[in-house]
Amino acid sequence: MPLAQPRTPDGLIQTSATRPLASTFLRGESTAMNKVPRYPWQIALVHEDDDLVVVVKPAGLPTANAPRGRPSLYQILSDRWGPSGFVGIVSRLDAPVSGLVVVAKPAAAANLAGQFRERTVRKRYLAVVAGRFPAPLEQWAEWTDHMLRAVGNRNSTIERSADATHLRAKIEGPPRAGQGSRVKLDVEGPQLGHRPQDAGNPRQDQPSVQAAHTRARVLRRAGEVSLVELEPLTGRRHQLRVQLGSRGCPIVGDRQYGSRLPYPEPGGIALHACELELEHPTNSRRLRLTASLPAAWRSRFGQLFPGRPPESPPTGSTLEAL
Repeated sequence: MPLAQPRTPDGLIQTSATRPLASTFLRGESTAMNKVPRYPWQIALVHEDDDLVVVVKPAGLPTANAPRGRPSLYQILSDRWGPSGFVGIVSRLDAPVSGLVVVAKPAAAANLAGQFRERTVRKRYLAVVAGRFPAPLEQWAEWTDHMLRAVGNRNSTIERSADATHLRAKIEGPPRAGQGSRVKLDVEGPQLGHRPQDAGNPRQDQPSVQAAHTRARVLRRAGEVSLVELEPLTGRRHQLRVQLGSRGCPIVGDRQYGSRLPYPEPGGIALHACELELEHPTNSRRLRLTASLPAAWRSRFGQLFPGRPPESPPTGSTLEAL
């Protein structure tokens, strides 16, 4: 890659421009691809090379495993590249959530999956929440919760029993020295959901409990809503949604976890995966991927965005310079 290419202030090189990816964006060399079904989704292609593809999933579109008769991102991408064009999605988002999704091509699948599994990928989200965020403006908070999910229950919950200290020690081990001194918030408020009763078969009915770690801060407040920045350090099911809802500031549109304010588009919530930073599987250089906020946020929450928000970078990708 020529070093003469434009660089960002932190020394990264811009490597690709965004272009629309939809069912009509077809491979011209394949006549069969002209039979791809049309879907009502516009999907931005952020980055593509020989190892991976990164797209911006719109809110309301399932990442994979959609109910019969409903499209998914996986299905749309399979139609675009064909069954042998990529291995699969290595970073998933809940259907109501918008933002960056990483898709592995065959040679890089194991490497990329390992980075997400080992939690070496930096993730950044933005959310619009209702209620009062439990920390001062611009001050980082660190949350450590114990998330519980029972078999057959759609919701994840926060464990609040007297055994929480024991659970934390069991999951995390003893406290580590030299940790930062940022504010750490305790879990407050009523527990979401409930623990199922023991049905006599612990192997099938015993709920699983996992530690969930997140850094969060409120960026702006306007009336009944706030703009919140989140950095999840673990990847539990519904982690950010549960942690915000349990603190009395549910994500707008997320009725499943307590929101009473509607999201402007059907099937979505105001949670957006706006930035990922990972190691490129071939050259080991850091690859930063960014996705600008959905247009619906500005129309619905204009009071939070009086101008171009500096916390929302433009969609694109940058690669660490040599």
